[in-house]
Amino acid sequence: MPTPVSERVQKRRDTLRAAGLRPVQIWVPDTRRPGFAAECCRQAALIAAADQNDTGLLDFMDAALSDLDDWA
Repeated sequence: MPTPVSERVQKRRDTLRAAGLRPVQIWVPDTRRPGFAAECCRQAALIAAADQNDTGLLDFMDAALSDLDDWA
């Protein structure tokens, strides 16, 4: 008779714990929620507007990029 799913899951969890790992729970935004895409657009527009007002941002980003070009 096959092993019940709950026993297989518990065995896998026990194996991972024995390997020094532990479970964590991560909550992320629900991308299926109504209004999610509109909120993303709203936040992106705020960031874009802030970036346009920050005259030193492009210089900073260019300097950071040139630092990466020299990095091995």
